[in-house]
Amino acid sequence: MARNLQELLDEKGNVVEMLRDSQLGTYIYPVVPAEFSNWRREQKAWRETAVLYDQTHHMVNFFVSGPDALRLLRETGINSFANFPVNTAKQFVPTASNGGVIGDGILFHEAQDEFVYVGRAPAANWLQFHAETGGYDVEFRYDDRSPSRPYGQAVHREYYRFQIQGPNAWPIIEKLAGGPVEQVKFFHMGELEIAGEKVRTLRHGMAGAPGLEIWGPYEQHGKIRDAVLEAGREFGIEPCGSRAYSSNTLESGWIPSPLPAIYSSEAERAYREWLPANSYEAINALAGSFVSQNIEDYYLSPWELGYGSFVKFDHDFIGRDALEKVDPEAQRKKVTLAWDDEDLAKILTSVIDRDRPGYQFFDLPNANYGSSNYDSVIDADGNNVGLSLFTGVTANEKRGLSLATVDREIPIGTEVRVVWGEPNGGSRKATVEAHEQIAVRAVVSPVPYAETARLEYHGGWRSTGTL
Repeated sequence: MARNLQELLDEKGNVVEMLRDSQLGTYIYPVVPAEFSNWRREQKAWRETAVLYDQTHHMVNFFVSGPDALRLLRETGINSFANFPVNTAKQFVPTASNGGVIGDGILFHEAQDEFVYVGRAPAANWLQFHAETGGYDVEFRYDDRSPSRPYGQAVHREYYRFQIQGPNAWPIIEKLAGGPVEQVKFFHMGELEIAGEKVRTLRHGMAGAPGLEIWGPYEQHGKIRDAVLEAGREFGIEPCGSRAYSSNTLESGWIPSPLPAIYSSEAERAYREWLPANSYEAINALAGSFVSQNIEDYYLSPWELGYGSFVKFDHDFIGRDALEKVDPEAQRKKVTLAWDDEDLAKILTSVIDRDRPGYQFFDLPNANYGSSNYDSVIDADGNNVGLSLFTGVTANEKRGLSLATVDREIPIGTEVRVVWGEPNGGSRKATVEAHEQIAVRAVVSPVPYAETARLEYHGGWRSTGTL
């Protein structure tokens, strides 16, 4: 029996088929209830009033400290660390030796030589591997995400983590604080006192308006949550369930789950031998209409995901040699695809088609049916011109949207087609039943799609700013 990812790949032979037939199912946001009111109301709250996101359970916390902690981060991240003082944060993006993105998350500089990475497993696993094997003088610990299906077992995290977002977020924050709170710079940290407890804060935003991310010891989760909801009652705050939470990125423009670019390069063999056979990378469910027998066709460069401005050659890092050979102007660009209403309606109603197999099920509001989702984007002549990577519906725009990367020369306003559903009736994934494909008309649109996010939100991966 395979003990690690490399042995599993040697045993299976075809990594694409292995991942496409994974029985993992769709990506689960655990513990937090699916809905508190309903997903439409919760989506509208982050645009119209305020929302409380509970981010406590679905992300890994990777703590690293010591004299070489910053060197570890610098040598694994494309970002510049020339200016990263205590009490600031940045979006951290590591790449493999081939220049493909591993993943991304938020890196908090909490104290001198003390950092916390918060995000999905691939980047945390990458950091832990290099912390263990790279000869760094560091201490680290891996606080894994909560189980997808705890089945009644006790769940514990080191931190609770909330975000207060939306146009009414700041009045709520000031009510909690008992007075005015300075709107510090984006991704700068501070402290508040809430319900008698000291709370760490990060100026952040996922809904196009100033907001705060707050965290502290997990034991205070209920106390802090209750205090926020009570303070926010008069301002129309809504707790956001896990069903709506994952769809906020359709409006804000972040592509959450690229396939980690670690399956092929010889330089990553030691990493694949280190990763367990039941790791995220080994059981990740690859979904969608784009199918290639070359796993490297699924790798994405920083520019394709909107991270081009993060790439800084002021330091040595894994993947630098490959990225220095890349022409940024030849890379695909991140866009939003606005789906045609009539074509989307065909998909939504096919579930009650009693005469034909119907189309691949489109769940609401998040329609992704794998962990990493890749749908072909084709032009009028049937040529593949990009990849649609995250799909769903937003009640704020009343529209089906997907986040995509397309050929750079395709202008905003162009009509393309997104191929929805997998070829040959579908793979053997647990989330797939026999179906037909459909080419959905879609208009290439700006990212972020939501005007409020484009005009009011800090730049970085959403536009042209840098961190």
